[in-house]
Amino acid sequence: MNNIRHILIILIVLFVLYLLFTSIRIITQYDRLVVFSLGRYTGTRGPGVVLIIPFIERAIKVDTRERFLEIPRQTAISKDNTTIDIDFLMYFRVVDPALSVIQVDDVVRASLNVAATTLRAVIGDIDLDDVLAKREQINDVLRVKLDEITERWGLKITRVEIREIEPPREIKDAMTRQMSAERERRATVTRASGEREASIAIAEGEKQAAILRAEGEKQGSILRAEGERESQLLRAQGFAAALQSIDAEARDLDARTMALQYLDTLEGIGSSLSTKYVLPMEMTTLMQQVLGTMRQSAPAPTEDKASPNGA
Repeated sequence: MNNIRHILIILIVLFVLYLLFTSIRIITQYDRLVVFSLGRYTGTRGPGVVLIIPFIERAIKVDTRERFLEIPRQTAISKDNTTIDIDFLMYFRVVDPALSVIQVDDVVRASLNVAATTLRAVIGDIDLDDVLAKREQINDVLRVKLDEITERWGLKITRVEIREIEPPREIKDAMTRQMSAERERRATVTRASGEREASIAIAEGEKQAAILRAEGEKQGSILRAEGERESQLLRAQGFAAALQSIDAEARDLDARTMALQYLDTLEGIGSSLSTKYVLPMEMTTLMQQVLGTMRQSAPAPTEDKASPNGA
């Protein structure tokens, strides 16, 4: 009997501990409890210590932190009927815990299905070139459309990021060829531009060199002309000085000196080996001047003194 009593006491204690354990909840800052009392929503509780009445109230914990949902690769058809494989990430957070529990059975699974469907609808309105080139715009369109749908579930879509877009193999091959052609075109344009710049630089250098050579030749010509002018001036001045000296000396010459000069000249002519002589026409006059000069140079005869026997 005592054993049965002890067992009952132990069972009662365990039941009380169970009630305490299930009725007292410690909720973290980022969690909320959606509480239902006898099946009716009675409020959202937390964070902190929350008391739940056992067997009457039921609580569902909801995480309000921002989370991401990885959408597996989806096959979509673009506006120009091209098949594309796309996978992306969707970032969301619960802004209304009650709606996320009441309005939808599994909010995460529902968001996944809606995201896949919305992606196909958005890609179907865009050409392949825009899908490849306008990734940011597609992200914004997806975020807005998903946010409109999930708003009634108490979710807020904060961001959508497309990770990879994979077109068909033939499209990829065509894109590769196009990229190669574009790179070749850019290389050709760059090479032509470089050659043009080089030609301009060479022409400019030759122009400057020609200008410098012309300037040098001009300066050289000027310097040579100035030097020639100075040289001619000096020669003229020297010649003028020589003439002045000759003139000054000639003024001091008399007829006898000139006669002697003529005689020296005739002597030089006569001593040459030539058989022909060219004599000036005024030879007679010259000889008369020489003889006259010689008479003037001869001393005057002195008269003989009268002899003692003179008459």
